[in-house]
Amino acid sequence: MSVFSALYRYRVPLLLLSLWMMAVFLLSDKPAESQDAIASKWLNSQSTVIAQQTTPLKVTENVGKIVLENGLTVLTKEVHTSPVVTVQVWYKVGSRNEEPGVNGIAHQLEHMMFKGTKTRPIQFGQLFSALGSDSNAFTSYDQTAYYGTVERDKLKALLVLEADRMQNSLIDVEQLASEKRVVISELQGYENSPEYRLNRAVMQAAFPNHAYGLPVGGTKADVEKFQVEQVQKYYRNFYTPDHATVVIVGDFQTAKTLEVVKELFGKIPRSQGVIGNRQDYSALSTQHSALNTPIVLREAGAGASLLQVVYPLPDVNQPDVPALDVMDYILTEGRNSRLYKVLVESGLASEIAAHVTSLRESGWYEILVTTDPHQDLKKIDSILNNAIARLAKSGVTQEEVDKAKRQLEATVILTNRDVTNQAMQLGYDETTAGDYRYRELYLTAIRKVKAADVVDVANKYLKKSARIVGWFEPTRKQTKGLVTKPPSAQATESFLTGGTINQDELLKYLPATDETIDVEVRELPQQFTLDNGLQVLLLKDKSTPTITLSGYIKAGTEFDPDDQAGLASFVAENLTNGTKTKDVMAIAKALEERGATLDFDAYREGMRIEGDSLAADLPVLLQTLADVVKNSTFPKKELELNRQQALTTLQMELDDPSEVAIRTFVQSVYPKKHPLHTFPTEESLKQIKREDVIAFKQQHYRPDTTVLVLLGDFEPEQVRSLIKADFGDWQVNGPAPTLKYPAVAKPEKLVRVNPVLPGKAQSVTYMGYTGINRLDPRFYAALVMNQILGGDTLSSRLGAEIRDRLGLTYGIYSSFQAGKNSGTFLIEMQTNPEDTNKAIASTRQLLKQIHQQGVTPLEVETAKRTLISNYNVSLANPEELTKRILMNQVYGLNIEELRAFTQKIQQVTLTEVNQAAHELLHPDQIVVVTAGPAVLAGQNIK
Repeated sequence: MSVFSALYRYRVPLLLLSLWMMAVFLLSDKPAESQDAIASKWLNSQSTVIAQQTTPLKVTENVGKIVLENGLTVLTKEVHTSPVVTVQVWYKVGSRNEEPGVNGIAHQLEHMMFKGTKTRPIQFGQLFSALGSDSNAFTSYDQTAYYGTVERDKLKALLVLEADRMQNSLIDVEQLASEKRVVISELQGYENSPEYRLNRAVMQAAFPNHAYGLPVGGTKADVEKFQVEQVQKYYRNFYTPDHATVVIVGDFQTAKTLEVVKELFGKIPRSQGVIGNRQDYSALSTQHSALNTPIVLREAGAGASLLQVVYPLPDVNQPDVPALDVMDYILTEGRNSRLYKVLVESGLASEIAAHVTSLRESGWYEILVTTDPHQDLKKIDSILNNAIARLAKSGVTQEEVDKAKRQLEATVILTNRDVTNQAMQLGYDETTAGDYRYRELYLTAIRKVKAADVVDVANKYLKKSARIVGWFEPTRKQTKGLVTKPPSAQATESFLTGGTINQDELLKYLPATDETIDVEVRELPQQFTLDNGLQVLLLKDKSTPTITLSGYIKAGTEFDPDDQAGLASFVAENLTNGTKTKDVMAIAKALEERGATLDFDAYREGMRIEGDSLAADLPVLLQTLADVVKNSTFPKKELELNRQQALTTLQMELDDPSEVAIRTFVQSVYPKKHPLHTFPTEESLKQIKREDVIAFKQQHYRPDTTVLVLLGDFEPEQVRSLIKADFGDWQVNGPAPTLKYPAVAKPEKLVRVNPVLPGKAQSVTYMGYTGINRLDPRFYAALVMNQILGGDTLSSRLGAEIRDRLGLTYGIYSSFQAGKNSGTFLIEMQTNPEDTNKAIASTRQLLKQIHQQGVTPLEVETAKRTLISNYNVSLANPEELTKRILMNQVYGLNIEELRAFTQKIQQVTLTEVNQAAHELLHPDQIVVVTAGPAVLAGQNIK
């Protein structure tokens, strides 16, 4: 599938191509009458229930394009479903424009674009945060892009900032030195991943004479050598209007906005010279047949073995790309795909992922197989190669082709539900394919793909002689965690010079916003409860022909027995492996052939359900959900297969510093026998028997602890009838199980734990203690206080000091993880191992400063505006909206909370924030866990 389809497929923007400048993620912690036939009858007889739109969403409908005299391309698309708008600036420069010696300069420049301008010498992350913008940036092979999504009255302000940094960015020696340390910290984080290291080796072999073979983010050796003159020259050469595309999508008026764009960007001069292109792909074709043996990496680690295969492919505009994407879906998409059957269902592999990458100058098809370290990679490679050879020789069925085409089309529609992704689609297509209409042309071509076309491209490109193969084999297990005691005397270091953001300066440089327009009162979902206790909330949204489903069952890992940790997750992951009326393949087929998804994940306080589909497929989505939660049978074969996959996943987690750090942190904060203490181990996973799975499901999967939220293109009354028919016979057996969460005291002093993971380049630190739950009256004040402390890496006190001034971390943030029964306050950061203790000491000093001195009135007002704006922006995303509705219901909040949240934030006072800081921040009673290389083992925090 195309690169952009791959991004959508895995729900992470630019997952496989891009390096995000900021990565701030909160922890969560066979029937007599087939179901398909029933669905068909229901659709035919209930035509008014589901929208009748069966044609695909036209992603380029209403898109306008103009080119200013200076060469700037501007794409606009009005979408008036929510009062938000996204502004994105895509520059036609990426790692493709580099060479060895300056690898990573595009990525370094991306970082520098947040350091301020001549007219606004202030961290731009602070300005974006003050506007309440969901802003970020990424560097890729063919482009570097910057995006922000805001409330509609902030549109001009966002355009002002982007025009400013297109021509006035400050790139000086001091700022570059600091940000080089941040970039190196980021690269060290990638080095922790065996997948990253293997991919780097394989791509260098696949493209030995082309920049596509270089790491997008660069190398430490090259980054260290960057001079300010080099970065400034790159900025002057590439950050010009004729190398840029501005994309605006959302709730705005085109004519008025274009006048603003012309005013702000029209006077910026175009580039003065012609920048040459990279080497032509055809000159590289002879390079791919030289490697007859795999590239083998045998390195320290306790995780899985990896097999990566790369086949060279043509560029994005080559007419074979649609057929290649169909081929990929037939091979790897879903449980009925060919490679999944021969590798995962057989037990040889725990996971298989693949994607077609189509770029400006060439492309490639990548397959990645994850397996247990004891498996024979040579055997797996042979089976994989034979499966591809069979496809090329024997062909594919029309059923396979039709299913893949439906899946590809559904993917494009489902991932264009919010304005940010719609703009991403347009920006990517314009800068990579040279035509914002590419996706429309692509879908037209997909519909024309025939079985013979799939065979043709398989024979043409998937030749054994053309591929590059890489193996990763871990060589040893990690050592046991090492605990160092805190020093008896603390040698305090003061790093507070830049800790407080100058709010007066921030307001001075913040662009003016338009007059706020009264927004319609947000519609609340319809709510009802079935006789069996199941709660349902429905919210109609006809903006796209799609359905978004979010659900909850009180069946989380808090109920795991100590000797069977992992049981709740085991149940959730096996729900779709068979029911009384359908086997695993039939369940998968019902969803896959429609491009629908239905996922189950067990978290601490509940099991989460997430699903989506086209509107016309809602009956199948609901019927499948009802079938698996009521009638799952847990076949023994699939249970054992899942157990092996869980064991492999566990080994990978125990080789990941972030996973090890959070596991160790939680177990250091919460004592044994506490519901939050248990984590799966190899022993506990092996203890789980089928009868335990069945018993857990019977005890905890109940309608009276279930909440379902549906958002989409439907008529609520008819969907209500469907839910009653599907779930009304779900019976309650006895009272719902309950748990008591014991009170947990904070540590009396600093507690330091250092799990050692050999061979890692970066350390990951978690620090914190028990916090408040969601119903604590201090919750809203704590949110405001946390936003000031570390709610955003670039605009918080922690970010301004630890990341921006000292350059000690790529990312640092704090959060209050407030659940229904418990809560945890934590700070996370990633550091060079040699910088870790300095970063921890600086962080504790900042905590002490806010604990003792509080925050300022301007900080409070800025944080409140940011939280309110971010909230309103988030609700424009259907997945975020359904999750918010769901968790409000789970927490027992009034349905009005959806509207009232912003009012409650606005009512928070300075006194309440400072009181929360005094009561909730305890820098001297804190657990600090750092997972990383052994260099930390003998060090103390100063």
